[in-house]
Amino acid sequence: MPTLDPALGLVLTLAYAALLLPAAWHKARELAVFRAVLEAYRLVPRSLLPPVSVLLPLTEAGLALGLFVPAIRAVCALAIAALLVVYAFAIGWNVAQGRTDLDCGCTGPLERRPVAGWMVTRNVLLAGLVLPAALPWDVRPLLWLDLCSILAALATILLLWLAIDRLLGQVMPRGALLKGSR
Repeated sequence: MPTLDPALGLVLTLAYAALLLPAAWHKARELAVFRAVLEAYRLVPRSLLPPVSVLLPLTEAGLALGLFVPAIRAVCALAIAALLVVYAFAIGWNVAQGRTDLDCGCTGPLERRPVAGWMVTRNVLLAGLVLPAALPWDVRPLLWLDLCSILAALATILLLWLAIDRLLGQVMPRGALLKGSR
């Protein structure tokens, strides 16, 4: 069976924690706002909105933290992938219905971002990229060079994430509005 280098495993673990923990925090901090976002998707029955709006941020946080626990890491990585596919489906279904005015719910209550097709691709890609974390990790000591590589990889991932997210989520939609106003 293939194994994962522990340095790469730590990069994946830390990157997904950096993705999921703030997302969970934004949702949990403003539960009423998140419940309204969830309701707008029209995929959860109204009677289940209160528990689901509480369980989703708890699930995101629990899965992110579970990646750090070797005994449950594989299950958590698979569950994260499944959760991201569910999010992709929810966004894709609404985009296909022409309901692109919905808030994606990914940036928290301070910034409303409408759903878009690129978010489906993003979530499916993120679902696939977490899967290697489910592999058994090689057992070897981490060297100082590994730690430098981990920090450099994380910095690169976070900067790329912020740049791509800003480009696709803010710059391109505004550019399309400007182009359409001529």
